[in-house]
Amino acid sequence: MSQQHSKTLEEQKKREAQEVLLRRLQKRLLLLTKERDGMRAILESYDSELAPSEHSPQLGKRLKEAEEVLLKTQNLNTEMEVQLTKAQDETGTLKLQLQTMQYEMESLRKQQASMDDITSSVSKEEVTMLRRKIEELEMERQHLVEQKETLEMRLERHNLQGNYDPLKTRVLNFKMNPTAVAKQQRQQETEALRQEVDRLREVVRKVQEGGRGAHVDAALHSANLSLPPPKEVLDLLKQIERSELKNQRLKEVFQQKIQEFRTVCYILTGYQLDNPIENQYRLTSVYAEHMEDCLVFKKGPSGSMELMETPFSKTLGELVNLHLHHQNSIPVFTSALTIDLFGRQTTVA
Repeated sequence: MSQQHSKTLEEQKKREAQEVLLRRLQKRLLLLTKERDGMRAILESYDSELAPSEHSPQLGKRLKEAEEVLLKTQNLNTEMEVQLTKAQDETGTLKLQLQTMQYEMESLRKQQASMDDITSSVSKEEVTMLRRKIEELEMERQHLVEQKETLEMRLERHNLQGNYDPLKTRVLNFKMNPTAVAKQQRQQETEALRQEVDRLREVVRKVQEGGRGAHVDAALHSANLSLPPPKEVLDLLKQIERSELKNQRLKEVFQQKIQEFRTVCYILTGYQLDNPIENQYRLTSVYAEHMEDCLVFKKGPSGSMELMETPFSKTLGELVNLHLHHQNSIPVFTSALTIDLFGRQTTVA
């Protein structure tokens, strides 16, 4: 279509040039015709003024010159007519070519329109399929990201518990390892306690069989044991109860102090701090417009805090780019957010 369009433009330019040339030739032909008529009129006036006896060779000469000029004019007129006919033929040929090219362009446009319709229908189906595939891949990516975060949390928990990867970590054992010595001592103590338990079981069995007699006292003496009096047992129970009560009171005081500390932080900083998930901290501003407007920070392996994406954090693009990405300061970010939320409430009020 582009080639045919360029050819059409070229043919139109040629046609316009031929039409200009044709107009020039017609104008020139008209001038020559007027000049011929003028010459004839002049000769006829000379002939009418002179008598037949006054004709001279000079007039014959002039007549001959006029006839020559007339002949040249006729020849030139013939040539102009030939050129005019040729120009008209070329113009007709160009018009025919132009009409042919216009017909071809029209057919090509129709074919292009049909191809565009087919392509648009096919492309719509492909776009629909690609969108479905993108949605499936996005869901799979989200699932994999959640699995990755879960595995990272498990790995971090295992690392905190003292586990390690034997492929990446090499463990060196001391020749006189304190841990090995402690394990050996623990095994010895466990063995001694097991023997002690066996002796106590034997004493209990004898007591159950025949009551407390001389042989039972001898067994208790050999086991280096004596039954405690009931008073001491009661004192021990009372001490245990007092310890449990003290622990309960300490827990209550601790909870009260924690709540008091959180309230003070909420009043001083303007943010309520919660820990819904391990290694994740949620900040809710006192000036938040909605209860769900909160910030969630995640603690990384190196101890750094990272802002998690929430519906509320998506609306803070400028503050995040300025204070977190460029300035790398979380306190400045939270302070700027507090000022912004306070300004909104003040403006609304």
